[in-house]
Amino acid sequence: MRGWRKCGICLALALMMSLLVAGCGGKMEKIKEAMSLIEAMDYQGALAAFEEAAEKKEDSRLIARGMGIAYLGQAKYDEAVNCFLEALAGSNGLLQDVDYDLNYYLASAYAGAGKFEEAKEVYNSILALKPQEKEAYYLRGGVELELDQFNEAKADFDKAVSMDPKNYDRLFAIYEEFAHYGYKAAGQEYLQTALDNGAKTLSSFDKGRIYYYMEDYQQAYVELEDAKLDDKAESSLYLGKAYEATGDYNYACNVYRSYLDKHGDSAEMYNQLGICEIKRGNYEAALTAFTAGIALQDKEMLQVLSFNEIVAYEFLGNFQKSEELMKAYLRLYPTDEEALREQIFLSTRQGNQSSAE
Repeated sequence: MRGWRKCGICLALALMMSLLVAGCGGKMEKIKEAMSLIEAMDYQGALAAFEEAAEKKEDSRLIARGMGIAYLGQAKYDEAVNCFLEALAGSNGLLQDVDYDLNYYLASAYAGAGKFEEAKEVYNSILALKPQEKEAYYLRGGVELELDQFNEAKADFDKAVSMDPKNYDRLFAIYEEFAHYGYKAAGQEYLQTALDNGAKTLSSFDKGRIYYYMEDYQQAYVELEDAKLDDKAESSLYLGKAYEATGDYNYACNVYRSYLDKHGDSAEMYNQLGICEIKRGNYEAALTAFTAGIALQDKEMLQVLSFNEIVAYEFLGNFQKSEELMKAYLRLYPTDEEALREQIFLSTRQGNQSSAE
C-alpha cells in the first residue's frame, strides 16, 4: 500500500477556461457544451461533444484547442500536443491572445509527456514576443530544473520574483520546486529575503507561511495563531500543518475540526483532516473526512479526495470496497500511473482475501 496523496492536480494550468469565442463567426453551441463538460471533468463526454461540433462545422481552431484541453485532463499528453499544434497551425498569421493561450497549453502538454526541451522552446518563444510574461519565466524555471539546468532555472525564478516581489504564492511555489529537486537551501534563500524585506509590512499569515516553509515551526505557530483570527481557511490549514510537522497530530486535527465545525466549506481542509487522522491511526475518522470533502464536489480537490478515500478503505482492510472505488476512479483518471500500480496491489489483496474465506 502506498501513502495517501497530499496534493491535487500535479499539472495545474494557470490559464482561464474561457471559450475565447468573442469575435468568432458562426454558432458555438456544441463547443460551449463541450467546454462545460471539461469544467465538470467529463473529458470523454467533452471529446464526443467536440466531434459533434466538428460535424456541425463550428470553429475548427477552438475545437482543436478544446480537444487538447480534454486530452490534458486525461493525461494523454501526446494527443494534447497534436491538438494544440493543429490549433496553432490554424492561425491567420496575426498574433492574438488565443495564440499565447495555446502556447502555454502546448508547453504544459510537452512537459507532461516528458519532452522538457520542447516545452522550454515554447516558453522561449513566448518570452521572445512578450518579455514581461512573469508566468512564463516561472514555468520555464520549473522545466529547466527538470533538465538539470540549475543556473538557468534560478535566473528565471529571480526574474519572476523581481517582477512581482509580493506574490508570495508564487514565491512558495518556487521554494517547493527547488525543494522537490533537492535544492531546498536555494529555495529558503528566497523566503529569507522576503522575510527581511517585508519585516514591517508582511501580514501574520504571510509571515507564518514563510516560517512554516523555513521549518521554523515555533515562529510559525505564533504568527498563524494570530492569523487564524481572520477566520480564513488557509490560516487554519497552515497552522494545522505546522503542528503536524512537529508530530502534534492531536492539536492539528483540533485546528482542522474547529474550522470545519464553524464553516464546513473547505474540501482541502477535509482532505488535510483525513491525512492527519491517518497519521493518528484513526482510519474511520479519516474516511469520514474524505467522504465529507468529496460531497462538496470541489473540482480542484475531487481527484485527490477520491484517491485518499480508497486508501482509507485499504487501511480499514476493506479491499473489496477499495477495488470497487479504484475501478470507478480509473474510469475518470485512466492514466494515473500510481493508481494503476495500486490497482494491481488491490487485486492481489482481494485475491488473497477471497482465498482465505
